Amino acid sequence: MKPYVLKFQEIQPHSEALVGGKGMNLGACSNIEGVHVPAGFCLTTEAYKRTLAENNEFTQLLQRLSSLKTSDMDAIREISETIRTLIQHTQIPSEITSDMDAALLDVGGYEMPFAVRSSATAEDLPHTSFAGQHDTYLNIIGRDALLQHISMCWASLFTERAIIYRIQNQFDHHKVQLAVVIQQMIFPEASGILFTADPITSNRKSFSIDASFGLGEALVSGLVSADSYTVQENTITNKIIATKKLAIYSLKEGGTETRPLEKSQQTKQTLTDQQILQLAKLGRKIEAYFGKPQDIEWCLAEGIFYIVQSRPITTLYPIPEVSEPGNRVYISVAHQQMMTDAMKPLGLSFYLMTTPATMYTAGGRLFVDITQSLSAKVSRDMMVNSLGQSDPLIKDAILGLPVSSGTVEGRARIILNMEKVNLEDGDILVTAYTDPSWTPAFVSIKGLVTEVGGLMTHGAVIAREYGLPAVVGVENATTVIKDGQQIRINGTEGYIEILD
Repeated sequence: MKPYVLKFQEIQPHSEALVGGKGMNLGACSNIEGVHVPAGFCLTTEAYKRTLAENNEFTQLLQRLSSLKTSDMDAIREISETIRTLIQHTQIPSEITSDMDAALLDVGGYEMPFAVRSSATAEDLPHTSFAGQHDTYLNIIGRDALLQHISMCWASLFTERAIIYRIQNQFDHHKVQLAVVIQQMIFPEASGILFTADPITSNRKSFSIDASFGLGEALVSGLVSADSYTVQENTITNKIIATKKLAIYSLKEGGTETRPLEKSQQTKQTLTDQQILQLAKLGRKIEAYFGKPQDIEWCLAEGIFYIVQSRPITTLYPIPEVSEPGNRVYISVAHQQMMTDAMKPLGLSFYLMTTPATMYTAGGRLFVDITQSLSAKVSRDMMVNSLGQSDPLIKDAILGLPVSSGTVEGRARIILNMEKVNLEDGDILVTAYTDPSWTPAFVSIKGLVTEVGGLMTHGAVIAREYGLPAVVGVENATTVIKDGQQIRINGTEGYIEILD
């Protein structure tokens, strides 16, 4: 019989079906020497299945759900509410709670505060992130509260946004189960995200760090803009210090609260230069363990960096396969022609047959190898000058942080409330910030602009996954840009142009 509970150290590689993506990766991180992971355990998918195994109503609702399309919003809303209510009112069997009681004693007992985090079997996969689709609850204290929030985590598998996301990505509702991570709560001074490869440029030698004060929920949910640091070869090459007006902190009695920051702290650098380099070194160690670039959630408490999640970056362009060793320089042919979508195999074959041998493919795009042209000074100067003049930044462009590459033009729609979304295909969404409840809106838009955010806020992650150009951290975007205006977004360089 498979276990209902596994401590992090007991989690084996390739056990994603039992503990979900988050649980499996936390188990791996806890076994890396020198990496601090808050103590905890995983309530496995066996507990989820056992709790709902004999519930015929649940099985019937799943059958109804499987026949729906994203356009069936009323039916999705009705079934979503019914399933979530059903799960939250289903009692967790005693054999599961007794195993959980024993595991909790090993990590401090019920009087300790815990984070209760969802870990779905379709989460943190190489090609889909499921960013923010399932719920996390912080600073939960007491046995009854823990059991309640475990049920709430299970129920979050069937929120409207999670259902729609699965339909869009063609995941079978029957085959996705939810494990729950229960982890000692850390009360950090700062939190954030570390990418061990640049998610915008796909540069494998550039580390990107987002950092803000307090708990990381403020950053991930898009409530605040984050400091942004870039590290290459043990050197900090760029720093953008954001104005951080808010932070989320834990309450002693349980739960969290959002507080305004003092004026003096709002523009203060979140991490010192020494801490930035220390975090990058830690990221290199984690990347080496997994053997691929990682998207790492971290928090800093009493001078120690804790890792609370690590997953593969889902949006990196593949590197063209070539026979020659050493570093190479490639330019995307299609992007120079404003052809940003992937080409069909027939089109790729045609180009490769009729063009020089320096053409290569990666990710459904054509690239030309310009390494040879850069080896001689004259041709190098000509190449650099021509590239530098191809897309000048106009004087009145609105600047922000690039989080999803590409250039697109369209009609701006200013929307401040998800309940009042009225988007047409091809619109560009301009808003203050997005959270997971906005995910269904991403189906019809072709670009995103937000007033706050960073590389790992919800909107940025989903925009990259959907291939939508996006710029965040654009001050007063919803007032400077008018509803209905034609605008151009450059998600690679981080600016917006108003065209009329």
